[in-house]
Amino acid sequence: MSFTPLINSLTIDVEDYFQVSAFAPYIARSEWNSRPCRVERNVERILFMLDEYRAKATFFMLGWIAERYPRLVGKIVDGGHELASHGYGHQRASDLDENAFFADIDASKKLLEDLSGQPVQGYRAPSFSIGEKNQWAFDCLERAGYRYSSSVYPIRHDHYGMPDAPRFAHKVRGGLLEIPPTTVCFCGRNWPASGGGYFRLLPYAVSRCLLERVNRHDKQPAIFYFHPWEIDHEQPKIPGIGLKTRFRHYLNLQRTEARVRRLLDDFHWGRMDAIFLPRPDETAR
Repeated sequence: MSFTPLINSLTIDVEDYFQVSAFAPYIARSEWNSRPCRVERNVERILFMLDEYRAKATFFMLGWIAERYPRLVGKIVDGGHELASHGYGHQRASDLDENAFFADIDASKKLLEDLSGQPVQGYRAPSFSIGEKNQWAFDCLERAGYRYSSSVYPIRHDHYGMPDAPRFAHKVRGGLLEIPPTTVCFCGRNWPASGGGYFRLLPYAVSRCLLERVNRHDKQPAIFYFHPWEIDHEQPKIPGIGLKTRFRHYLNLQRTEARVRRLLDDFHWGRMDAIFLPRPDETAR
């Protein structure tokens, strides 16, 4: 039986190396402005790769980054990619109360829309930090006017995860979809198959096999993600961090760009909104 390749969703979480959640105990937010930023050059490298392979993607961008690099917002939109929100200052949803969370997602949405001139429909919580205890976040997202979230990772992890959540796109509120990062189900447990540190840790062949399984066996598009700092092995090293954090952050950075290129060559990629959101003419039917 022939198999028609699915269009998968490539997503990039636009944050700089010093803004990752694991570095929060070591780098105060008050230091961010004094750190050398590398996000602009890294995103431009990603845009060049996407153009080279004629692929489209969704960029979940921090408002903090967009405010400082408005030209980068324009390059993303001009390249035909989707601009979505990663919040303003990379604060985990699980660390905020309802009012503070709404203020963050509302401000970042309006900022990105003002800079891009485009509607911002998607949101991804930093560190996939929507889970069992803060599902009120979906109410906030719907109220702020988002149409989808990609914030719940249905796995077990020491920092995040909601292992019993659905593995594929589903409605969480009347007008809001949750579109989780891709997992595979094996031996009754969900395993990550969508990027990040797992993509750098495992051989590329494993990631390719897992994504193919989701496409062929589950007949679902995959949601893959990575960060601009993951293609930057020359980024400054943060002193004093723990061994586990150091291993997770710096592992195989020098190999990531080549692996992303293989992904772009081996699969078809598109924007989240184009794959999962109905067009206006379809909703009117």
